[in-house]
Amino acid sequence: MQFISPTDGCLSAEDTFQTIMDFVKEEENKYRLIVGTDSQPGFDEAVFVTAIVIYRVGRGGRYFYHKSSINFKAGMKQRIFYEVSRSLKVAGELTSLLASEEVLAENVELEVHIDVGENGPTNQIIKEVVGMVVGSGFEAYIKPDAYAASTVADKFTK
Repeated sequence: MQFISPTDGCLSAEDTFQTIMDFVKEEENKYRLIVGTDSQPGFDEAVFVTAIVIYRVGRGGRYFYHKSSINFKAGMKQRIFYEVSRSLKVAGELTSLLASEEVLAENVELEVHIDVGENGPTNQIIKEVVGMVVGSGFEAYIKPDAYAASTVADKFTK
């Protein structure tokens, strides 16, 4: 899986993780590693964007995103579940990589942002998608606090 960084350009998953770790090693601080996915349905295919945000609490951050178009004609509910599954896949991979960096892992909290909220049609599936994330061992955030999905990833779905 390739990620795009506005700073470093196109990166492999391994290079993306290394860039994140280098960012964390630059300064001792508390960090939030955030994964979120958003999508845009089309006639024959949907565009899915998964964003990774590394936030140095109170001191800025960086982001990376992966964009893909796939043949996906399911409804809104299935699309949201697919978004969450993509985020969980990336979060799981990041967790594995963080485990090898045990000293750094203490300062990095991993969370998943979900593009659902109390307002609008997605409010009917909040419990289910939050349950998927929490059941996978991650903190779950929904709108308006889910900026990795609703702002960063959304920016690149168009």
